[in-house]
Amino acid sequence: MGHSIGCQAILRFLEKSDKGEVCGGVIMVVPWIELFDLETPEENEIAAEWNKDAINFQEVKKKSEIFFAIFSDNDPCVPLEINKMFFEEAMGVKTFIEENNRHFGGDDGICELPIVLNILKKILLYN
Repeated sequence: MGHSIGCQAILRFLEKSDKGEVCGGVIMVVPWIELFDLETPEENEIAAEWNKDAINFQEVKKKSEIFFAIFSDNDPCVPLEINKMFFEEAMGVKTFIEENNRHFGGDDGICELPIVLNILKKILLYN
């Protein structure tokens, strides 16, 4: 499971891992391909580094049969429709939209995310 830039790390790890290595499932909380309204030049610089090299999503899809993505309908940085559509189309990701959770951070008041536990249970039952 990853959150925000952590989703990028997971996807890039899976892309580069050996073909024989697979994982039971991937849960991504606000994964992104496009961002907007980052607050500082440092945030923009960090995000640009992650977007510099394209991810081979066809290769990533070989590493797991199960991908889920959770978005918020009011995330100030991750535009919902662009990212939701991208992950659904590029990877066939099953997406969920939570209401009013912004970027799912502690600063947003999010300390628990029950949907993640529910998805994890589904993955465990599948495997």
